[in-house]
Amino acid sequence: MDREFPGEQQLHLVLDNYGTHKTPQVQAWLKTHRRFVPHFIPTSSSWLNLVERWFGELTEKAIRRGAFVSVPELVQAIETFLAAWNANPQPFVWTAKLEDILRKIERARAKLESIQPGCTQPRRQKREE
Repeated sequence: MDREFPGEQQLHLVLDNYGTHKTPQVQAWLKTHRRFVPHFIPTSSSWLNLVERWFGELTEKAIRRGAFVSVPELVQAIETFLAAWNANPQPFVWTAKLEDILRKIERARAKLESIQPGCTQPRRQKREE
């Protein structure tokens, strides 16, 4: 992205909360490239799940059973799907109930704790000296 968008303009990056963005190498790079401003989404955030679901629709309805002999043919299949989708867009509706989500989280936490006690407790931040 640094080469693709040269200059001084600030670039805001929306990133998932996966650990690869938190490695020392990535953190060092971000410190030397201050115009890149990372924004981390919450783990398992619902809007990202809906984006993934939409790409699943694209895959199921336009790509999976296709036999594309060229990239332009694949692009055409995607563009045809997009045109049809945009002609009659349907919102994804989040149907999970809060109570169900919280129960699922608690079950996962209990399972993790049974495997490695204390692993779900917040980590203490290291003090800089």
